[in-house]
Amino acid sequence: MEKTTRRCLIIGGAPIEDYERIRHYIRRDDYVICCDSGLKHREGLGVEADLITGDFDSHEKPETEVETIVLPKEKDDTDTVYAVSEALERGFEEFLLVGMTGRRLDHTLGNVYILERLAELKKKAMIVDDYSEIEYIPEGGTWEIDDSYAYFSLLAIDGKASGITIRDAKYELNDAEILPYYQYAISNEVIPGKTASVSVKKGSLLLVRDAVG
Repeated sequence: MEKTTRRCLIIGGAPIEDYERIRHYIRRDDYVICCDSGLKHREGLGVEADLITGDFDSHEKPETEVETIVLPKEKDDTDTVYAVSEALERGFEEFLLVGMTGRRLDHTLGNVYILERLAELKKKAMIVDDYSEIEYIPEGGTWEIDDSYAYFSLLAIDGKASGITIRDAKYELNDAEILPYYQYAISNEVIPGKTASVSVKKGSLLLVRDAVG
């Protein structure tokens, strides 16, 4: 599998209201995969697809010369999961996922867990929506959050996470633990003029940075 330095932008069909916000994250050289009804976001995001995938149960199959992979309607993988697998086969190391969160909670959660899959494969990945950036912090990982964000939250979504330390934030932690049924590390704030740091020794965390207060 030949690696590529280009990033893969995968566009799902979840609602996007603030296209201008999402466009700031898109690079001109991103390789763009549109998943089924993610096609509806092309104009708003100002992109053209390099690859289209889907079973086309939520969007008409376009008549186009763009490479298109038609999937069966009855399958184990969602259109988005298939797109990620296809991108991995094509050697991508970095991913930006948009149109992934919103109306359907089942699809939202399924898409969030894609971040864990990519982290286990040592790939860099982030979900961006109208309000937030979402990343997965693996065991032993350390992340930084600057003070341009209104809030940030840590969520244990894969069992107990322990050895959690937060520095330069309104609510600091030292060698703490978070349990899936007690998510108390929500809506923290970076100290103005500082860059907060988050680390976890055992387990993993979901980091949500909110740009809007």
